[in-house]
Amino acid sequence: MIGYVAGRIAQAVVVLWAAFTVTFVVLYLLPSDPVAIQLGAAGIETDSLTPQQLAAAKAQYGLDRPVLDQYWTSLTGALHGDFGTSIAKHVPVARLIGDRIGGTLTLSALAGLLAVVLGTGLAYLAAYVRVRPLRLLLDRLPALGVAVPSFLVGLALIQYFSFEVGWLPSAGAGGWRFLVLPVITMALPAAAQLAQVLGRSFAQTLGEQYIVTARAKGLSRGQVQLRHAFRNAALPALTIVGLLVGITVTSAIVVETVFNRNGIGRLAQESVLAKDVPVVQGIVVLAAAGFVLVNLVIDLLYPLLDPRITHTASAKGD
Repeated sequence: MIGYVAGRIAQAVVVLWAAFTVTFVVLYLLPSDPVAIQLGAAGIETDSLTPQQLAAAKAQYGLDRPVLDQYWTSLTGALHGDFGTSIAKHVPVARLIGDRIGGTLTLSALAGLLAVVLGTGLAYLAAYVRVRPLRLLLDRLPALGVAVPSFLVGLALIQYFSFEVGWLPSAGAGGWRFLVLPVITMALPAAAQLAQVLGRSFAQTLGEQYIVTARAKGLSRGQVQLRHAFRNAALPALTIVGLLVGITVTSAIVVETVFNRNGIGRLAQESVLAKDVPVVQGIVVLAAAGFVLVNLVIDLLYPLLDPRITHTASAKGD
């Protein structure tokens, strides 16, 4: 068990390092001048500077040093939680993220909970219903949920619930009423993907021999699905839950832009448009850290759901 956890932690460290390094390297692979990009984020046009002014500006932002030196300084700072200072906002990156992360975490947690409830409920209902037309409808709903873009869902919800009936605010932040529409917008695509995977897993599990035996013992259809089928059918869906965490930042960018919320997603959009590399690096590493942490927890939960899975076997398989 200790060796397994140590191996997973080592993998997590490698993923975080790779995320940071790729973000840094991409800056120097862009067709434009990386120095001009970063100075442009600070509002400095390199074309209008004299050679002396350009040299002074580079020295001010540490851009006069070799690339490997800049990389090592950024990496060692990141290891201590210091991602430098925002070039565009002139504020420490850690403070920027800290000021905005609370709203995004609340939004993501509520959306994740709603997605699990909706996705699990839809998959369970689709497997339980025997009326063929209704079952086909329930089976097709997840595909529709995946196909419709999040921004379109958000705009449709705003149009009806804010402008037509006036029940909920269309944008901004405040009490719980400001969270309802963003949470639903973020939850629906995740719930649809979860329902797709869980629905297929239910269909496969319900054909297993032990399910036939359970039915032969006189258990009702609901008891068979809940007590016997759900536990094994949940394993593939649990993996999807981990993968969905990886796209939380992407969903937050869309949702927070549509609903005018100042969170990590909105900050990521602003930083990309402003070419504010330190902030982008901080957000990428934060998203990668959340991804690897959730997937580590999911790996540790697998044996609790299925005793046939052991950490020793997984470690050997790796």
